[in-house]
Amino acid sequence: MTAQVLAALQARAYEDMIPWSEEDFTDLLAQPSVRLFQDEHAFLLARFVADEAEILTLATEPAHRRQGRAARLIASLHRAAAQAGVATCFLEVAASNFAAQAAYAAAGYTVAGRRKAYYLQPDGTRQDALVMSRAVSAKES
Repeated sequence: MTAQVLAALQARAYEDMIPWSEEDFTDLLAQPSVRLFQDEHAFLLARFVADEAEILTLATEPAHRRQGRAARLIASLHRAAAQAGVATCFLEVAASNFAAQAAYAAAGYTVAGRRKAYYLQPDGTRQDALVMSRAVSAKES
């Protein structure tokens, strides 16, 4: 997927959030620590630094949700993380995004903290983010 395709897909998937721009994705994809996991209707962008991997964004086309796409991308991330010697994966998720929280919990993530007023909403208000994390096992490689 190109930066343009990623930005458009994220905008469709994140209707209640301010999406990233094509330029944001171009800049991220140019970083050697950033990895893209994708299928034809979903993507996950992660940053690997030292022994941690951060899920930067995960988006699925609305018409293709609840088909296991996010779970497969998260599993692909965990395999790559294990191969890279990563010990922990973490992410931020909107406190109101219960579907995403459930998907991450099903993949073994637990809430590790809260970032107050982390996300800027389209209406100008701010929303908390939950920080979720999980250990990565070498067996996942």
